[in-house]
Amino acid sequence: MTPIAISLGDPAGIGPELIVRAWAQRQAQELAPFFVVGGCGVLQQAAEAIELDIPVQLVASIAEAADVFDNALPVFGSMDCAYTPGSPHEDGARLALASLEGATQLAVGGEVPAIATAPVAKSELAKAGFAFPGQTEFLAAACDLDAEDAVMMLAGPQLRTVPLTVHCPLAEVPSRITKDLIVHRCTITAAALQRDFAIPQPHLAIAGLNPHAGEGGKFGHEEETIISPAIKQLNISGIDAIGPHPADAMFSAHKRSTYSVAMCMYHDQALIPVKALDFDEGVNVTLGLPIIRTSPDHGTAFDIAGYGIANPGAMIAAIKMAAKCASNRVAYEARVKADAETDV
Repeated sequence: MTPIAISLGDPAGIGPELIVRAWAQRQAQELAPFFVVGGCGVLQQAAEAIELDIPVQLVASIAEAADVFDNALPVFGSMDCAYTPGSPHEDGARLALASLEGATQLAVGGEVPAIATAPVAKSELAKAGFAFPGQTEFLAAACDLDAEDAVMMLAGPQLRTVPLTVHCPLAEVPSRITKDLIVHRCTITAAALQRDFAIPQPHLAIAGLNPHAGEGGKFGHEEETIISPAIKQLNISGIDAIGPHPADAMFSAHKRSTYSVAMCMYHDQALIPVKALDFDEGVNVTLGLPIIRTSPDHGTAFDIAGYGIANPGAMIAAIKMAAKCASNRVAYEARVKADAETDV
């Protein structure tokens, strides 16, 4: 398998040490080969800061990265900066952006099967000219898609969730929830679960917006006027969608076993249960793109960077998921092609 590209994340955050820890555990975790885009010096110093003795090697090509992966952490690209854990700076933001752009270009160009992106601080990226609310919107633009066509899914061992609205004030959520939005994002999610997660018939559980899912209009009418009609349209189109469910009950263990993904109305409704259940293994995966992208579902954690206490579990999970999704997509596309040839 061609190696996965990893973007460095903010070099002052925990990303670099998570990456070197992931490489150190590559055999125990049975990780697919990967390389990092830029930051060779940062990674070497991050390893030293947490007393991890690993070789970091600058490579001239992706093929060379595959060759050296077993013996050294490959780094493709010479851009670098000072390593200042816990103290972000503008050079670091420029490196983080260059790494993200470089990894994305490799994926868009078909040179790598997937990318995993280490955590960034959007406020720091903005200083380097990053004009997007988040990496999801950046990736959509890089793939020549509208932001609405890229869907954020949070996935852990116990739960998958999708926030239908993401980076907006809570007060704006009711006006942003529309029938068309629900149908569009659920359709993208169902197709991605089939293609990238090998779930032949995804079951989508759709949360209500209001307490008790509105309780028959007593606490709000969005469930009756927007969400239920959207569910009906999804069912007519062949997508197994159920709800709207009261959000306070749908994440219990016996409820989670009944669906493939919970479609949530806003950011925290989706992220709180995933982080409560699977914080150290939670992965942010972008659905609906022609490329595969995953990321740890946590931030830069500047306050603990360089101390050697950051848990690499989510970074490892992101690398594993990127590789698995890439494999699933290849198998799915082969089946689709074979079916088309059979029909002819």
